[in-house]
Amino acid sequence: MESFFAPCPRGLESALERELAALGAQRTQIKPGGVAFAGDLVLAIHANLESRIASRVLWRVATGDYATAEDVYAGTRALPWSDWFGPERTIRMDVAAIRSPLRSLDFATLRIKDAVCDKLRDLTGRRPNVDTSRPDVRIHAFLDARHWTLYLDTSGEALFKRGWRVSGGEAPLRENLAAGILMLAGWNVGTPLLDPMCGSGTFLIEAAQMSLLRAPGLKRTFGFQKLRPFDLKAFQRAKAVLQARALDAHPLPIFGGERDPRTLDLARCNLAQAGLTSAVRLQCQDVLDVTPPTATGLMIMNPPYGVRLGDEAHSRAFYPKLGDLLKQRFANWRAGVFTADANLPKLIHLKASKRTPLFNGAIECRLYEYRMVTGSLRRVRGAVEE
Repeated sequence: MESFFAPCPRGLESALERELAALGAQRTQIKPGGVAFAGDLVLAIHANLESRIASRVLWRVATGDYATAEDVYAGTRALPWSDWFGPERTIRMDVAAIRSPLRSLDFATLRIKDAVCDKLRDLTGRRPNVDTSRPDVRIHAFLDARHWTLYLDTSGEALFKRGWRVSGGEAPLRENLAAGILMLAGWNVGTPLLDPMCGSGTFLIEAAQMSLLRAPGLKRTFGFQKLRPFDLKAFQRAKAVLQARALDAHPLPIFGGERDPRTLDLARCNLAQAGLTSAVRLQCQDVLDVTPPTATGLMIMNPPYGVRLGDEAHSRAFYPKLGDLLKQRFANWRAGVFTADANLPKLIHLKASKRTPLFNGAIECRLYEYRMVTGSLRRVRGAVEE
């Protein structure tokens, strides 16, 4: 049984734990910013291929006590690095710390790198090269006040990079955050979904991929493919099963819109790259002119907000109109609005049935959920004051 840690956007830890448990993860434990779990290396393959929420899957290979950087060097050098990869692989080190007594994380990073290279040189006569941009092997170290822990990154590039994005636009939402927001908002496959401010199409594409049972990792490569302990035949078998399960694109009750034709063209390009052109319906239309495409459903949106685009005046003019739109046209719908704009709760003039703290990178945000009641602007039972 191996130990792993899967980081994720903060606020999505519980959703990630449920996802990993469904894949067979054992001893799951929620930590700030991710989930620790146990399983075999085949489970790590499946987590990389199938997790929609994890940012990476890190394989814990060692931990120990330390007081100085030389203690970390000695512990790292003692490890069987040649069991995991050879000197022909390029490497990158990433070190994070909380309450570490070391004065310089840069020096600690250098000493860990030296330990890996020195050990491989001792065993093979060669040292691996460092490549900080596109390394074959990523090594992560975490230092707390007394302990060091080393991980091998089984993902390589971050898992939110699904392989379909042509261009992100001005401020793209990361794919794993979008998937997690859909889950938190209670969207289920088959429920009509409308994103009237779809931007580059992230919510639409994530929902369509879920609807068509398409694993998010099918179009990309992974770090474990360059680590010796992993059975690449098991990877090919897992990938073949997932490819056979995936459905062909067909029209889905998933709708998107944008008022800017150039932005809508960007969404079209991303949908085409993902093989989803026929699955999602797009319309060039201002959000305030939108009408419901179905009798019920979920409207999801990540509207431009002041912290992102530097236009606070826009939000003060826009949010009251958005609230009126939802009340007047979207009876029997639910709405999920993801934003970092502190103006939204008091300006939209609706009572949120739920609000969930989340982070978009380093930006603290909220997911506000609204339930629209037929023929009434009264407060929904159980709603909370903002």
